Amino acid sequence: MAYLLLFVGFILLIKGANYFVDGSSNIAKMLDISPLLIGLTIVAFGTSSPEATVSILAALNGNADVAIGNVVGSNIFNITLVIGITAMLTPLKVENDTIRKEIPFTLLASAVLFIFISDVMLQSASSNVITRSEGLVLLLIFAVFLYYIFEVVRNHKDTLSIEEKSKPEATAWKKSIFFTVLGLAAIIFGGDLVVRSSTEIAYALGMSETLVGLTIVAVGTSLPELVTSITAAIKKKSEIALGNIVGSNIFNILFVLGASSVIAPLGVDTRIFLDVSIMILLTFLLLIFSRTNFRVGKTEGLILTVVYVIYLVYIIVRN
Repeated sequence: MAYLLLFVGFILLIKGANYFVDGSSNIAKMLDISPLLIGLTIVAFGTSSPEATVSILAALNGNADVAIGNVVGSNIFNITLVIGITAMLTPLKVENDTIRKEIPFTLLASAVLFIFISDVMLQSASSNVITRSEGLVLLLIFAVFLYYIFEVVRNHKDTLSIEEKSKPEATAWKKSIFFTVLGLAAIIFGGDLVVRSSTEIAYALGMSETLVGLTIVAVGTSLPELVTSITAAIKKKSEIALGNIVGSNIFNILFVLGASSVIAPLGVDTRIFLDVSIMILLTFLLLIFSRTNFRVGKTEGLILTVVYVIYLVYIIVRN
């Protein structure tokens, strides 16, 4: 039964991503908002819904290893395999603001997370815990990021001339919103099916909670990002593809872990330190790749994909 649900989940993810990209892209055009901003917000938050659901439920159930491993593993998967595969299909164009602001903001969020899980090293505490107060700090930083996004949208709209603005028909609005909501619902429900069934299979095979969080759950909850980014790349909307990943990683660290730790303080497995360090290094590597001709090319995509394969082999052997 678990294998059947896994298959159904994959189908829902694929179809949902297709509808979601089409709908959100049309909304971006009608609102005169750049596809990058739609990728950073609507698409990123939508495809990160499975991470939020899984981590918050894990926090409520006292499974901190799954909650944290899910976020860190998902972010590593996004930076390496999602961007890697997408870039190999079609080179990803990188906007200047993404290089100067959004990717550095992801680095900042990752660095803050590293500090928050370093209680033993920095404060000589008996254990490492992401506390409720630290969760509130993460949510406040997330609010700053949202404010930045809204300011960019407002400034972008202010620069548009009257000739560029048009009033789309009501039917076009309804159709785009319907497809966006339908796609998002399919992504969330499909992602939930994939995570539940794959986790059931993983536990049956005797895997640890940390390994399940970093691999099965992380990959399962990141499938929406993978499918959505590949779909966006195939449709020649690479700004949405990259914006989706950058926005999702910021959302995962600041909102998902922030909300999870506010609900219940998250104890930290010492093994996750290396994974967070790898996440920071990979984000920095993405920044370097993005500065080469303002795009992530096929060769760089191949490098990122190989890096994930090596990382996956390592954590399986480690656990």
